[in-house]
This record gives sequence, C-alpha cells and structure tokens, in this order.
Amino acid sequence: MAGQFAGDVSPQQAWQKLADDPAAVLVDVRTPDEWNHVGIPDISSLGRPLVKLDWQKFPPSERERQFSAELAASGITPEQPVFLICRSGVRSRAAGEVLARQGYLAFNVANGFEGKPGNAIPGWKALGLPWTH
Repeated sequence: MAGQFAGDVSPQQAWQKLADDPAAVLVDVRTPDEWNHVGIPDISSLGRPLVKLDWQKFPPSERERQFSAELAASGITPEQPVFLICRSGVRSRAAGEVLARQGYLAFNVANGFEGKPGNAIPGWKALGLPWTH
C-alpha cells in the first residue's frame, strides 16, 4: 500500500478531523519531559487515547525503523489517518514523512502543541483546544 504525506493541518483542523473520523489517531512525538511538564492534548472526549511516541530517541539512524514498529505495537495500522504533533510542527513533520514512506496516511499538526515562541503563532494549547497534564 502506498502511503501519503498529506501535509500540514492546523490544530483546529486536526481536532475536527479526529472528531469526524473514529479511525483517526493523534500521535504526540515530543519527549517524556515535554509530556510531563508542558501538558498533552486531551482527546478523551472523542473516545480514544493519545498515543505518545518520542521521535528523538537515539541512535538516530535506527529511529525510523523503531518508530514504525512502535506505532504498529500501539495498534495503529496504515489504514488509519495519523495526525502527528510536537512542540511546533518540526519533529512531527519529519515523523509524518517517514510514516508516509512506510505506507501510512500522515498529517502534520502545524504549529504543534505550543506553537512558535511567545504565542506569535499559537499551537494546540494556546488555541484553547482540550489539553491536560
């Protein structure tokens, strides 16, 4: 099956697509410190959990293979739309491009969870979308 990197969506678009498609999943690719100290998107009202998979594990040369294996171990299949989020959209974009090469339909949540510095470009949290610690 050929994958597709479907590009960037805003946090609001990601929320709506997650609400509209019960098969869609949200994967947070930030670090455990970010999850624990900054917060995480809360999609529990949509009846599903947030998947947390740290993109920046080492060694970097093995990360692509490990990431897709961890995604599969989480029960996510290439048939599901995958929305990826990080702090500002850089790591999640890289992860999305990798997943697309491995057969997934992947979207990057542009501006991420925190957005750009000083909320000049707000992310998920600053836009008031559901989140928790």
